[in-house]
Amino acid sequence: MKVAITGSSGLIGTALVPALRSDGHEVLRLVRRTPRTADEHRWAPDHRRIDVSVLADVDAVVNLAGVGIGDRRWTAAYQRQVVASRVDSTATVSEALADAAAADPGRPRVLLSASGVGYYGDTGDRPVDESAPAGADFLADVCRQWEAATAPAADAGVRVVLLRTGLVLAEGGMMSRIRPLFRLGLGGKLGSGKQYWPWISLRDEVDAIRFLLTGDVSGPVNLTGPDPVTNAEFTRTLSRLVHRPAVLPVPGTALSVALGGFARVGVLAGQRAVPTALTAAGFQHTDQDLESALRIALSTG
Repeated sequence: MKVAITGSSGLIGTALVPALRSDGHEVLRLVRRTPRTADEHRWAPDHRRIDVSVLADVDAVVNLAGVGIGDRRWTAAYQRQVVASRVDSTATVSEALADAAAADPGRPRVLLSASGVGYYGDTGDRPVDESAPAGADFLADVCRQWEAATAPAADAGVRVVLLRTGLVLAEGGMMSRIRPLFRLGLGGKLGSGKQYWPWISLRDEVDAIRFLLTGDVSGPVNLTGPDPVTNAEFTRTLSRLVHRPAVLPVPGTALSVALGGFARVGVLAGQRAVPTALTAAGFQHTDQDLESALRIALSTG
């Protein structure tokens, strides 16, 4: 297959590109800067611009673009950037794929577009699969708009898969922030610790995307491990693996002061999201439990 990827320099994209190439796929990377290699093509999603010829003969697009949800304190301006970076990039590739499908209607195409388990809002200890409704907080609204931006591609007959990803365990992302604290013995549960963290290992995330490129799965798919855990259990497991105590819980009020609105919906809230659609399609996770996934993440950090 010929596969175009947005967000190829991010945590998931960096691992996905070589994996797809090892599978024999031809990979194009959509970048915002001046291209440096033959496989890079410039686009401007903030202006909804892309050369129509770039996607004319691609079989698939994996859309991973978007600024980090928790990279900065949530100000009104940054929240607008979180939304725009996702909606604009998704709409740009979705509309371009729709144009390509109209020009060559006989060619099967697929759009795998990132989303998140934040779609469900705070679900407490209730397990949720892809049939669950959207939540009502800011992250849920982001995910609704993000997913809705794929409509032009779906309406044009492109198979669209919505990748509702959980916490990816790997070097980089959140793990790079909390690992040093735990190794210094400064880790602890966040707030009550009762909120669920639907984790997935990076290799299972990448393998799931590779799996979904083919076949006939469409619609929302939770990219999570088979056994989501509470923040308290996550804390206990990580502290045991780094051989340090985790006795310093972080109060929710302190998190709110440090992180603003992100603390309430991104840290103190949680989703007990389970990968029903993924397992029903026949995917088998390599990392079935949190401890094995954390061991891999720690060994690469």
